[in-house]
Order: sequence, then C-alpha cells, then structure tokens
Amino acid sequence: MIVFTFLFWTLVFIVFYSYFGYPILLFVISKFKTKKHNFDINSNYEPMVTLFVAAYNEQDNVDAKISNSLELDYPKDKLEMVWITDGSDDNTNVLLENYPVVKVYFEPERKGKINAMNRGMKFVKSEIVIFSDGNTLLSKEAVREIVNGFKNPKVGCIAGEKRIDLSGKEAAAASGEGFYWKYESWIKKLDAETGSCIGAAGELFAIRKELFFNVESDTILDDFIISLTIALQGYKIDYTPKAYAIEKASVSVAEEMKRKVRIAAGSIQTLVRLRALLNIFKNGFLSFQYFSHKVMRWVATPVSLVLLLPINIYLSIYSNLYANILYVHLLFYLIVAIGWLLKDKKTGIGIVFIPYYFFIANLSMWLGFFRYIKGAQSVNWERAKRSQ
Repeated sequence: MIVFTFLFWTLVFIVFYSYFGYPILLFVISKFKTKKHNFDINSNYEPMVTLFVAAYNEQDNVDAKISNSLELDYPKDKLEMVWITDGSDDNTNVLLENYPVVKVYFEPERKGKINAMNRGMKFVKSEIVIFSDGNTLLSKEAVREIVNGFKNPKVGCIAGEKRIDLSGKEAAAASGEGFYWKYESWIKKLDAETGSCIGAAGELFAIRKELFFNVESDTILDDFIISLTIALQGYKIDYTPKAYAIEKASVSVAEEMKRKVRIAAGSIQTLVRLRALLNIFKNGFLSFQYFSHKVMRWVATPVSLVLLLPINIYLSIYSNLYANILYVHLLFYLIVAIGWLLKDKKTGIGIVFIPYYFFIANLSMWLGFFRYIKGAQSVNWERAKRSQ
C-alpha cells in the first residue's frame, strides 16, 4: 500500500510538473532574471536574408505564399527567396515560373525535406536564413523582428511563433491544436526569457548561415535537430512572438494524429541523437530546460498516464480518498470519450475538446515510439490535410 501510494503521487507530480509545474517555475525565475544587453539594439543592422522554402507539391499555396513573401517589411534588395521543390509532380514549378524573383532548384527524385534542405543550402549566400513552409503565411514584420534578434551575437537561432488560423466554430482538431500552440508559445517565451528556447517549429525559424551543418539524411525533425545542435554549441535559441507563421488547423483528428505520430517518432529519434544535451554538468540550465520541457513530456508523462489509472483503481479499494480521486479520474476519461464522439462536430465552445486533444497527444507518443522502434517512419512525410 505504501509503495503504491508513493508511486501514485510521484506519477501525479510528473504529469503536473510537465504541463504546469515547469511553466510556473520558469515564470517565477523570469521575475528575478535581469536582462543584460552587451550589444547595440538600436543599430541599423540589415544583412542579406534568404527566405528558404523546401516544398513538395504546393501548387495550392504557391500564389498566396509568394504574395505574402513580397509584402514582408524588409528591403527587397536584401531579401532573397529560394524554393527547393524536389520530387514535386504537380504544378508547383509551373506556377513558380510566374515569379522571376524566386530562385527555384528542382530535382525529380523526392528524398525528403532534410535532404532538400541539405542540397538547397549550398545555393544560399546570405548571412541569415529563414526557414518557412510553403503552406504558412508570415506576419509582415517577421523578417525585421528576426533580424533584430540576431543583433545579439550570442543568438544563433531564432524561433518564430506558430499560430493556428481559427475562425468561428471549430471541431476537435482545430480547437485542440489552437489551444496547444497558444500554450506552447507561452512556454517558449518563458524558456527564452530564462535561458534558451528549447527547439524551433519548422513553420518559421532562422539561423546564422555559418552555423548550418549537413543533417543526417534520415532525420525526421529537422527543425529540432538543427536548432538544438546550435544550442549545444553554446548559442542561444531566442524567441520572437511578433514574427509568426499562420497555418490552417488539421481538417480532422485523424489527420492531426497522422501528424502527431510522425512527430512523436521524430521526438524519440531526437532523444537518441541529442543525448549529449542531457549532460547537465556540461550544458547546465539548458539541459534542465530540455529535460523539463521535452523529455518529461515525450517520455515520462505518457508512461505515467498509463500507470496512473490501474494504480488509482487499486488504491481506491482501500481508501475513500483514492476512491474520490478515481471518480475525478474517470470523469476526465468520460470527457475524453465525449470529445471523441463529438470530434467531427463544430462548436463555439472549443475548450471541451482540450482533454481529448491532451489524450491523443499522449497516445501519439506511444504510437510514435513503436513506429520509431520498427523503423517504419519514412523521412518523406505524408502531409496532413488542412482546413480550407
């Protein structure tokens, strides 16, 4: 009984810390953190910048993406646009021919995003490279905000903010995804204020060109590997919420699961390849942030959730306290079940889908783990269908 009681509360703490305790701790630390600038934040720093897009069959987004890129607030003679369209067999390349300002590099064989990035970076000559997806639109001030961040010589990578385009009533996938990214953006901001942002989202992030390295060709999460490897070199990953990328939510939970499972498989791969990041004696606070923000959520929480329910059931037999906790526990899963039943329905009260989204996020980690172990995750990602 004592052993199971201790285990139960340890698992509760793990789940609480992963999603609430760590952000609260960062918030407290940020209040005592003194911001120091040893560089001129007002300097007129306008280096050459490349907006880099690795695209596969983006014919439905080409015109909107280029139009958005042309409206970005940055000198036109200092902003180059490079598209790598390897393997595209729709009208992507045909449509890009209408925009002479865009440099297009194409090879007929599709080898995955990271291989396109490795190949395409050989054509980039600018000091700063901004990576973005073909189906995302950037805030007008995105480039300017990112460049300002690089005025700090200690910054090697900048993570932009990812936003989900929500309009009106939303189904489970959109509501959950939108809430998740607002929550994640809050933590990224706290991470950057107290130390370094932990990773960057591929929809919008930037690096110093000199820090780019050829990434292994089977890498699933290129954004994580690139950004965190730069952090391992002693550079900071900064976060600029005014530089944001907007994209549509997944059209359904099934599509969102498809996306999350491959990200989960990539997360396990990242844990293996960046195990040096767990050396707190060498990396200090960065290792603490990485463990708290990512490792706890990728590994400890999914395992804890599986163990909590059976342990709670066992303890409820001997204690009214744990019987009452079990009622709350079962109520949570009842709400998850309701979310599943209503997952394709649209509602103006999207918050009802948050427990369901939390559940599928942790289920995806298990599915992604087994996919990684089997070696079944292709480097060629199957695109999740987005809302129109």
